[in-house]
Amino acid sequence: MNRSYQTLRYLLPVLMLVFFVSCNQIDEQPETFSTIDSEQILSDLEYLASDELEGRKTNTEGNRMAQEYIEKRFQNLGLKMFGGSYRHLFDHSSPRSEEEFVDAVNLIGYVEGSVNPDRYIVVTAHYDHLGVREDEIYNGADDNASGTGGLMAAARYFTNVQPENSIIFIALDAEEQGLGGARHFVENPVVPLGQIVMNVNMDMISNNFDNELYAVGTYHYPFLKPLIEQTTADGPVNVLFGYDSDEWPQDWTMASDHGPFHEKGIPFIYFGVEDHPHYHAPTDTYENTNPEFYLEVVETIIDVIENLDSRLDEVVEASEAMAEPAE
Repeated sequence: MNRSYQTLRYLLPVLMLVFFVSCNQIDEQPETFSTIDSEQILSDLEYLASDELEGRKTNTEGNRMAQEYIEKRFQNLGLKMFGGSYRHLFDHSSPRSEEEFVDAVNLIGYVEGSVNPDRYIVVTAHYDHLGVREDEIYNGADDNASGTGGLMAAARYFTNVQPENSIIFIALDAEEQGLGGARHFVENPVVPLGQIVMNVNMDMISNNFDNELYAVGTYHYPFLKPLIEQTTADGPVNVLFGYDSDEWPQDWTMASDHGPFHEKGIPFIYFGVEDHPHYHAPTDTYENTNPEFYLEVVETIIDVIENLDSRLDEVVEASEAMAEPAE
């Protein structure tokens, strides 16, 4: 018998085994998980701001289409539900127009924390806008398809990277009608308010060409400022502080869905850009946003939430200290 053939016959099974094990080891190597999925985020923004949704005004067909889209994204991400559904219905009367809205819908899901599952950060963004006025569509790309896209991006991240504390994600309705969704939530919370440590709200985060994003709320809750600065100081976005007292041309303390949380004594940070010519105008379209800035902002906000989650004990202690009556 040929000796080389005999050697090969014995070596072949060994070589095949080595190859099989090597392939399995390659397959089992963890994939690199990126903080954001840029393509998905921009797709979310473009769809929610499309003419097809006709401005997403509460109780309209376009608003219902937005609900279905967000609900499907929540399902695909695997967010947990409260009460067997993401949909939480409420009625609301606009304090401005006195218009009545029946069965408006907040969409609520959550990720359970690994260390403190009964302690919560609430992340919010409203998905409604102004609808159609005088035959013009108010698409609401920056206000607030952008925040809604950021909300879903944050949900994606934390369903893959489990936080220490539980995080509730709420796509709020009827914000443009007097913060209706947020007001309903704090009066009818899915968990006791005492277990909600803070609120992070996103409203208008895609339309700025000076690379400036405001983190609003540190005037009221100064202990949050160093935690945000720690995360953002060397980041790609220039994160500024202000617009939360009468020292500024505008006070945004009650300007969006963080307001009702603040009224309940829950610390908040609101991320948003300064007003621009497209604010509450038919020109607030996807084409007028700044996609590069938007993606960097979303990643920055997720980084801030992650840092707040890891240092939530400090937030709790500082918040409790503020609430203690002075002697």
